[in-house]
Amino acid sequence: MKVTVFGIGYVGLVQAAVLAEVGHDVMCVDIDETKVANLKKGIIPIFEPGLTPLVKENYEAGRLIFTTDAKQGVAHGEIQFIAVGTPPDEDGSADLKYVTAVARTIAEHMTSYKVIIDKSTVPVGTADKVHEVVSETLKKRQSELSFDVVSNPEFLKEGAAVSDCMKPERIVIGTDNEQVLDLIRELYSPFNRNHDRMVIMDIRSAELTKYAANCMLATKISFMNEMSNLAEMLGADIEKVRQGIGSDSRIGYHFIYPGCGYGGSCFPKDVQALIRTAEHIGYQPELLQAVEAVNARQKHKLFSFVQRHFNGDLKGRTFALWGLAFKPNTDDMRESSSRVLMEALWQAGAKVQAFDPEAMEEAQRIYGNRDDLLLMGTKEATLHNADALIICTEWQNFRAPDFDLIKATLKHPVVFDGRNLYEPERMNQRGFTYYGIGRGASVNPVI
Repeated sequence: MKVTVFGIGYVGLVQAAVLAEVGHDVMCVDIDETKVANLKKGIIPIFEPGLTPLVKENYEAGRLIFTTDAKQGVAHGEIQFIAVGTPPDEDGSADLKYVTAVARTIAEHMTSYKVIIDKSTVPVGTADKVHEVVSETLKKRQSELSFDVVSNPEFLKEGAAVSDCMKPERIVIGTDNEQVLDLIRELYSPFNRNHDRMVIMDIRSAELTKYAANCMLATKISFMNEMSNLAEMLGADIEKVRQGIGSDSRIGYHFIYPGCGYGGSCFPKDVQALIRTAEHIGYQPELLQAVEAVNARQKHKLFSFVQRHFNGDLKGRTFALWGLAFKPNTDDMRESSSRVLMEALWQAGAKVQAFDPEAMEEAQRIYGNRDDLLLMGTKEATLHNADALIICTEWQNFRAPDFDLIKATLKHPVVFDGRNLYEPERMNQRGFTYYGIGRGASVNPVI
């Protein structure tokens, strides 16, 4: 099938590459000329395991095309994906200007029937707006061309997006026209052979499903972070609690790891957007508001540990930081806990020596050159002349470090672990003062 994808961001590029991999003829359209030129050279704008070879191979095979020519893109595919960004507006609601701009572009150039698929994460009612924009634009052209608007939200995990796209748990399709389903089934048939993964519903339900899923997962995280704070105050170990409740099949082990807060491009934005949607219709979403408030507070947890340990005397100190991305297997630092921590440390007069396996360039892009930020080539290099070690991201190669080297290199054998990578008892036996999340953090200051 001939498919066009507007927007070569995280969702659009992964979806396009995977559709091309199974044999579809995919054209990607983006207004960023540099990004398009780089993709043609095999330079991928994001880090995602398995994505680079997938893009290169399908581009070389001619199944994946990159262009800035919107007219060419509209002419190419009967199916038109909208996968542009929906950044938070000033009040936290989703900004739909890029979505409606693409819808208008499609309507301006289309010369035949099109299926317009909303792949971007969009508020309930967006499909109606897209339909309205297309209809009005066609009317101005005095055109009676037909089209359908479909909601097909993505459920990709950063760090596992290619796998999630190749082997989806479910394919949610929202449509008010059953006749369009034949085309959609043909499009997704390579991913739907083992058993039927398609979940068909009305458009508004599909739009809400995306937000509901992310908000549910964010709720589990904030709930466990709330429990971890209680565990510290009650002298309990949240890891034992996690194992105890995770064994209940009604709860499960997924997304109940306490830590220093969730981040990324989805959970914070989607929770805020659904809160604003609810408020707009006169409903106070108290649970979602609490989820957001707990997460915002949790992102200051590590700094509060550091400040307490050093009795508020942070000026002139240097801290080793392991992990900048909001989660492993990505270079995404949007809403990451590391940013809240670093900015608080800088405000207190401290310096940071940081390492991340993939997010170093992103940190450089965000913060530029600063005297109080050194981006180091290895995790071991961050330890030199550092007062303590802080961990923000649970990268695999942070899980079994050389503890003797860490202890010998740091000025003070202190570890602030925002992801509970290590066992407190073993760390204490090794001679460390160890702060975990909800694990009975040490209280005796070592200056």
